[in-house]
Amino acid sequence: MSANLGKIEEAALTLSAEERARLAMDLIKSLDNYDDPEAEELWLQEAERRYQEYRQGKIQGRPADDVYRDAFSKVR
Repeated sequence: MSANLGKIEEAALTLSAEERARLAMDLIKSLDNYDDPEAEELWLQEAERRYQEYRQGKIQGRPADDVYRDAFSKVR
């Protein structure tokens, strides 16, 4: 970690929880157009692995409605 990054992190940790949350959201939003070819390739490999496991009957699918309902219930 660079010295500048360390100072920024130290300063950020002095912010209130609300301010840190807003800063975190702004930082994440700033990455919307960030492309990482290595991460993209790893996600493609993971998707292919899961698809093959599904086709071979090693795993079962779940209806999207169930997945979304479970996810939303955890963040409310």
